[in-house]
Amino acid sequence: MFNDIGALELVTIVVLGILVFGPDKLPKVIQDVTGFIRKVRAFSDSAKHDIRSELGPEFKDFEFEDLNPKTFIRKQLTENEDLKEIRSSFDLRKELNDVSDAVKNSDADVAAAAPPAVTGPDLLKKPAAPAADQRSRFDADAT
Repeated sequence: MFNDIGALELVTIVVLGILVFGPDKLPKVIQDVTGFIRKVRAFSDSAKHDIRSELGPEFKDFEFEDLNPKTFIRKQLTENEDLKEIRSSFDLRKELNDVSDAVKNSDADVAAAAPPAVTGPDLLKKPAAPAADQRSRFDADAT
């Protein structure tokens, strides 16, 4: 239950327990807390047993940990025989190569069948500056 508590956290809890309850009451408090934890575990185990008995024999392999969505999905993906068969038959590299070959072939077919392009002004080039007499008049007061 407390597997992730390190030494520093444990020392901090003990020091806080001594400061809050005092060294004479601390053993009684620890006994009360451990008794409470035992009762909660017993209650939880009893509730799990009651739920399993009420569900019936068709849920004999039911685990409460499976109610966690991450665990449920992992279990369904690893135990489902249909998914294993689909996963083994599906080769992603082959599929990607087939698609890329089809795209390359269609690009080559389109380039070969396309009529020659009409040449016109290159819109990506910056236009040359107009001659002095073609410039529009600039009104400094208008801006």
